[in-house]
Amino acid sequence: MNAAIIGCGAIHEMHARAIMALPNANLKAVVDCNEERAKQAAEKYDCKAYVDYKEMLKDSEIDVVHLCTPHYLHGVMAIDAMGAGKHVLTEKPIAINIQQGEEMIKVSKETHRHLCVCFQTRYRNSSLKVKEILDSGKLGAIKGIKGILTWYRSEEYYTGSHWRGKFETEGGGVLINQAIHTLDLMQWFGGEVEAIKGHVDTRVFQDVIEVEDTADAQLYFKNGARGIFFATNGYSDNAPIQMEIHCEDGILRIEDESLFLIQNDEKKALAHNQPLEGAKGYWGNSHKKMIERFYRGIQNHDDSIYVTGEEGLKALQLIEVLNKSSRLNKKIYL
Repeated sequence: MNAAIIGCGAIHEMHARAIMALPNANLKAVVDCNEERAKQAAEKYDCKAYVDYKEMLKDSEIDVVHLCTPHYLHGVMAIDAMGAGKHVLTEKPIAINIQQGEEMIKVSKETHRHLCVCFQTRYRNSSLKVKEILDSGKLGAIKGIKGILTWYRSEEYYTGSHWRGKFETEGGGVLINQAIHTLDLMQWFGGEVEAIKGHVDTRVFQDVIEVEDTADAQLYFKNGARGIFFATNGYSDNAPIQMEIHCEDGILRIEDESLFLIQNDEKKALAHNQPLEGAKGYWGNSHKKMIERFYRGIQNHDDSIYVTGEEGLKALQLIEVLNKSSRLNKKIYL
């Protein structure tokens, strides 16, 4: 299958490397509104360069479009691409609001095009092992789950971009951009969330951004489990994400990029996440696994093996409810 990547910013290289490593995929085009950046990427990957994504969509040989663009462009570009007969893999979030995400899912069904959302952390070694153990029931029912993200972003990270830090173009702050992966894993591991009581705040970048840089919440799961969540971009470093799932017969803990099982005061390593050379440590190598599954899903007409639009919408729903809870200062049911 021939692929095109729209957006040649920081994350696009992860997609390009994965596409070129797959035996059933070929990177045919890159698109960026910055002509020089598009040309540089095209030269690097030996493919066509476009400045206007709509011109690229006219190419009947392109089968799959990867969206590596700012959040506010995901919806319109995905709908245009599916309308042109292309399958779409979009970076997270699926969109900047629920209504836009639901429209993308509707168009996917109407056009019979596959729509995948980039929640690659589901395919890290630690995540896959946790899911396997929880689904097996070996540790009994889940009693609690917590996710903690303490990362660093500089003032220049926001001021150097035309779209970050603004509700209209980013859709939010630490929740929709960084911690959305943690929330996705919490609901993927813990099951359906019934309600949220949370708070969002801007504690470090009050004079720089209009969105939140810190958030915390209590998640109430339908199965009775308790969830604790905390995320901030106001730390001094990008510390490893911490996750813990407390079950009746043991604790699964992800820390320092490894998964541990704790039973009877004994701690046993079960899995370790693989770093990817030349990429941020917390990205790992899971983009490749995710993209491989998506292409296999297209070829086999099987949307059960990748993160569909419906699955990708769940974390965005949690974020919207968390924000509503903060505004109203009360527990909100989904």
